[in-house]
Amino acid sequence: MPASAPDRVEDMADGLRAAGYLPADATALVCFLAGRLGKPVLVEGPAGVGKTELAKALARLLGRELVRLQCYEGLDEAKALYEWNYRKQLLRIQTEERG
Repeated sequence: MPASAPDRVEDMADGLRAAGYLPADATALVCFLAGRLGKPVLVEGPAGVGKTELAKALARLLGRELVRLQCYEGLDEAKALYEWNYRKQLLRIQTEERG
């Protein structure tokens, strides 16, 4: 069952830590505000900085399923939302992990 978002920034930080992620203060604040406002969070950066781990920790903390979408050049809203191709997404993820 989905959990509610924490009531305080400190609780968000503690919850992320308990889920295995060590958030910076700004990260905990953004996650807290996104939960309070019901808004998504766009996380971008180079490979290996913890984007997916943050998403996994938030999903664990909130009791939600994580649906991973691997973005790439040419992926637009229509393809991402209406033409979901799991095999293609998995192949893209595996290709990028191999280097």
